[in-house]
Amino acid sequence: MYEKDGEKYFIVDAHVHLWDGRVRNRRNIHGKQFIDCFYDYHRNLSPEEEVWDYETYCYYGEQRLMKDLFEDGPADHAIFQSTLLRDFYINGFAQVPQSLELVRQNPDKLTYNHAYDPRDGEEGLVQLRKDAESMNLTGIKLYTAEWHGNSRGYKLDDAWSRRYLEECLNLGIKNIHVHKGPTIRPLDRDAFDVADVDKVATDYTDLNFIIEHVGLPRLEDFCWIATQESNVYGGLAVAIPFIHTRPRYFAQIIGELLYWIGEDKILFASDYALWTPKWLVERFVDFQIPDDMTEYAPITTDQKKKILGLNAAALYPHIQVPEELRLPDYPPAVEVPDAAGTEREPVHA
Repeated sequence: MYEKDGEKYFIVDAHVHLWDGRVRNRRNIHGKQFIDCFYDYHRNLSPEEEVWDYETYCYYGEQRLMKDLFEDGPADHAIFQSTLLRDFYINGFAQVPQSLELVRQNPDKLTYNHAYDPRDGEEGLVQLRKDAESMNLTGIKLYTAEWHGNSRGYKLDDAWSRRYLEECLNLGIKNIHVHKGPTIRPLDRDAFDVADVDKVATDYTDLNFIIEHVGLPRLEDFCWIATQESNVYGGLAVAIPFIHTRPRYFAQIIGELLYWIGEDKILFASDYALWTPKWLVERFVDFQIPDDMTEYAPITTDQKKKILGLNAAALYPHIQVPEELRLPDYPPAVEVPDAAGTEREPVHA
């Protein structure tokens, strides 16, 4: 729990990673290009005192993650969003077994979202069913620009992608997180376009589509889609670090999001380890729209509480929000069955 000026905030970091970008795990030059591009984002958008050395950035491990998120950092809960990149990394970019073990050890603090690639066809569907059961999945992370042999991306509304989304419905996986943001070398910019979100959000209204990075640099396109599709949400990963380097640009981003899609559909995310959550949360709590940007309304404390954690917790009912940290209009407690069918403690709806 984070507290400032007598206000208490329940923090859910809705987009974190445990990755291995070391030389020994790189399959080819593209593995180096990818982690180098990540490091450039980290170095260029972070305060000087928050910049890591390159070797640590490539591989930081489980203990560092827990320390940065929960001991030194303000997070009450965090959600892994796995990025596999099998064509670039020998064992995958995400450290899947280690992440799952951390979740097993810390179920009150961590949730794991796995990834799939619809270009794996029937074999991938079989694996998705196995993963859903063994990993107790409630969310999926999709990377539409990921390379797959000769393919350099896919669309959410492709025929095979639709079959996978339908299988998610069958398996009870409701939260579909999709990277739709700035390009990352060597991936192709057009493969991150947000247009396909509109189609699947319309056709699969029982799924929640959390668009990571709020579509940047296609913010306007994203807002026009998300304002008409009630099941489309915006994740602030990559957007929120501009609070440091370009505060007026961030004011424009958050101002547009609040105007178009509203305070209930925006989720805080550090994209750890691109950035650590501590300074992001501190600066967001203190942040206010500049007085001369009169087209945007001031951001209220209740809006910040929703964005920093309550909105994400509402999408993941197993994340328990203490009564004293809820807002008056927060959903009431319900019984949530666990994977074995037994009941957990009451949590919010």
